[in-house]
Amino acid sequence: MILAIDPGTVQSGWVLFDGLRAVAAGINANEVVLGLCASCADGRASVLAIEKIEGMGMAVGKETFETVHWSGRFYQAWPGLRVARITRREVKLMLCGSMRAKDPNVRQALIDELGAPGTKKAPGPTYGVSSHAWPALAVAFVASRTLR
Repeated sequence: MILAIDPGTVQSGWVLFDGLRAVAAGINANEVVLGLCASCADGRASVLAIEKIEGMGMAVGKETFETVHWSGRFYQAWPGLRVARITRREVKLMLCGSMRAKDPNVRQALIDELGAPGTKKAPGPTYGVSSHAWPALAVAFVASRTLR
């Protein structure tokens, strides 16, 4: 099981991914996600995957530095040994084959690979994933395929 996080300045998207489906997903305040990282010592997940910020040659602002700060706090709170830091570039190339891919392209590629969300009565493998949890699922998917 992989706990994957798309870190943000105030809140972050996260997914618990078993390699085939999103077992749980959400968007929560960073303090809550920090607690989730620490609580995974109970064996719910054996790998932490975090979207890694990478330099693209452009100036960045305080929001980027705050996101990096939280990324480090999540890493530090992780009780396990296995951590994967996955860049957006890796996600786009693995799922879409192009750096020009946008968020909707990545979401559609995940649905093509894993299956549609479905409905409450008939949940699919991506059921419950929304908003910032989609990038977290993409990070989990890439981590699951590269950490073998």
